Amino acid sequence: MNTVLEVKDLSVAYARKGLALDGVCLAVPQGSIVALLGANGAGKTTLIRAISGLLSLHGGEVVAGDVLMQGQPVLGLPSHRLVRMGMAQVPEGRLVFKQLSVEENLEVGAAILPRSAVRERMDAVYQLFPRLLERRKQAAGWLSGGEQQMLALGRALVARPHLLLVDELSLGLAPLIVEAIYKQLRVVGETLGTSMLIVEQNAKLALEFAATAYVLERGRIVLSGPAAEVAASKAIHESYLGARREGAGKGRAVAVNEESNA
Repeated sequence: MNTVLEVKDLSVAYARKGLALDGVCLAVPQGSIVALLGANGAGKTTLIRAISGLLSLHGGEVVAGDVLMQGQPVLGLPSHRLVRMGMAQVPEGRLVFKQLSVEENLEVGAAILPRSAVRERMDAVYQLFPRLLERRKQAAGWLSGGEQQMLALGRALVARPHLLLVDELSLGLAPLIVEAIYKQLRVVGETLGTSMLIVEQNAKLALEFAATAYVLERGRIVLSGPAAEVAASKAIHESYLGARREGAGKGRAVAVNEESNA
């Protein structure tokens, strides 16, 4: 199976804070959905920043390793180049343009497309998320949290990327909304073959959704494999799934907010 994304022995440091990532290896096969799990400060957002070309904006530096997209080294390329190569990102916190309308937000995502393709792609997003069609003239800042997450996903998907990076999709959203969004993402994967790397605080949901999972702990991958096997492992069951079932979702293992710099 072809690999869309490969992270090879990646180490990242922040000034005066030491290593945030230490020899991380990860792969996203073509058309596959991969979950990335880890507690606060594990390095999940740092890894996404390194992949997407945004690390330097947050004071981070790659000290070793490489990132390949469809076999081509992309480490250090600016994010706009990566977008044109077929990478898209849904950042933690959604970060929609609140003063712009829903349609104008989608037009931002469609900026790299030929003008002749824009309408068709935007209509496809509206089919995926009908609520956005109902709200298309409304300012994004007035949308609910779930609607803003749909918009952030639509803005990323309108260009039909080969690789979609999603950081903390479920953060702050009601479980029913999260499940509905995940169902639509599954449709995207099945119909368009979009590969996805999903950073998720809801370990149970992520492991049900993904084909493969990686677990980060203090900047290192400590467990990886088919999602079903990872879910069945004793460490994951005790640290993530068991704690969540017992109502300890606010514990150390089920992260609510990602680290700011690690």
